[in-house]
Parts: sequence; structure tokens; C-alpha cells
Amino acid sequence: MVKRREPTARQVRLATELRRLREAAGFNSRQAAELLGVAPAQITHIESALAGVSEQRVRRLASHYACTDEEFVDALVAMATERSTGWWEEYRGLLPTSFLDLSELEHHARFLRHVAILYVPGLLQTEDYSRAVFSARLPELTAEELELRIQHRKGRQRFVIPYEAVIHEAALRIRVGDRDTSRAQLTRLLELSEAEHITVRVIPFDLDGFADASSTMTYVGGPLPKLDTVVRDALHGSAFIDSEAQLNTYRTTLLKVEAASLDPGQSRDFIHRLAKEF
Repeated sequence: MVKRREPTARQVRLATELRRLREAAGFNSRQAAELLGVAPAQITHIESALAGVSEQRVRRLASHYACTDEEFVDALVAMATERSTGWWEEYRGLLPTSFLDLSELEHHARFLRHVAILYVPGLLQTEDYSRAVFSARLPELTAEELELRIQHRKGRQRFVIPYEAVIHEAALRIRVGDRDTSRAQLTRLLELSEAEHITVRVIPFDLDGFADASSTMTYVGGPLPKLDTVVRDALHGSAFIDSEAQLNTYRTTLLKVEAASLDPGQSRDFIHRLAKEF
């Protein structure tokens, strides 16, 4: 068995779900290993995403763990058996792993929902806006690192799944770069908001309910609700949250944020007026 050197976020999620199933069934690692006829260390490696697992073993474990949710088991099998290489792999070793994990997560998502407070969401940014954001990073990026991040972000923007962004007025008014960059970004938002798969909503300063939208987050819809993920920006990369209790909290937060925002038509009008100010 060859151990993985750098498991992806998707592989880690599969490992986490298999561990959760085992623990819910009341088995320890030794007992799970006996079910498969392997050494306990192999279960540890599987549940740490350091080793892969076959479809047959996923189904055997799920059966022994008394998991009767066939859709969930099928989703785990799909995670275990996929062998395709995503476009983001060309950046492996060139960008932080969190960049690649986010790309992989978005690639397999059924839908995306984003709450933005200080910056326009990356998936909706113009190249100049992205360049200004990355250029403000400390420590300063080299020219090569900057270009890699910009090209990677442009790759992420080729999504076609349903996407909803709720953007606070602060993010629309803060000048990232110069006045022309900000105006062009607002114009781009208006263009993208007309796309069938993209919804843009705005929370104005003078609208009640902002306390429920106090931080940036991305909600990533999985093949089933129990495989959803919340992505939060952290100091050294993205943090992926997937426990059911926390997911339920963020689902509630999204409903409150949406209720505190303008509808899509009103949001377009708001952005249009703001663009004129620039």
C-alpha cells in the first residue's frame, strides 16, 4: 500500500465520512479492520486519507456499519473511485494546497452561495481587481506568484453551476485599486448578474439585519446536503467546515442574510447607481 503524500480536500472528506460512519456504528479501528480482513493500520490510513479505498470496501464498510442511505453510499463510492485529473492540478507545487482544494471543491459542487463583506467575490472579479487584491498581500508576492494566482482565479471563474453572491455595500464601495478598477468591477458585476446561473444580491448600509452577515463565507452544495461544505477564509488559507451541526448553523445564517438583502432586481439598480458615482 502506497501512502499518499498530500491528500486532497475531497479525499479527506471521504475519509472523514467513513470515520463518522464507523464511530456512529460503535466500532473501533481494530473491529473495522477485522471486517475487511486487513491490519488496523490500514483502517487508520484510510480514515486519515493517506490511503485510497475501493468501491467494494466502501460498500462493505457501509453495510457493516448499518448505513442504509443508498444515495449517501453511492456518493462516497463516487468520491473513492474518481480518477480524473482536474485543471487545477497544473498548479500543484506552484500554489498553496488550499487553492487547489478550493478549486476541486467548486468543481464537484452542485451549487455555490457566497457572502462577501470587504471584497467582491473572487469568482466575480475582473482581472485588474484580482491583481489589486493579490498585490496588497503581505509579504509581497513575486511577479510570478502574482500571475499564477490571477490565472488560477480565472480558471475558477469558468463555472456553470448555480451561484448566488450576497455582497455588502462596503465591498462595493471600498476601492481595491484605483477609481477605474472599481468602476469596471461594478460594471462587470452588472453584466454577470444577467447570467442565468448567477444571482447577485446587495446588503446596503441602511438595511436592517446586517449582524447576521458579519463575515465572509462560501457555502458549497454537495451531491447530498450531508456532504455540503462551508469555506471560511483563514490566515494561512481556507478552512473547510463540514460537521452537520455547523452546516445547519450556516444554513440558517444564509436564510437570514438573504432576508436582509435586496432582491436581484433592486440589487442591480443599486449597483448601477453606485457605478455612476465612480
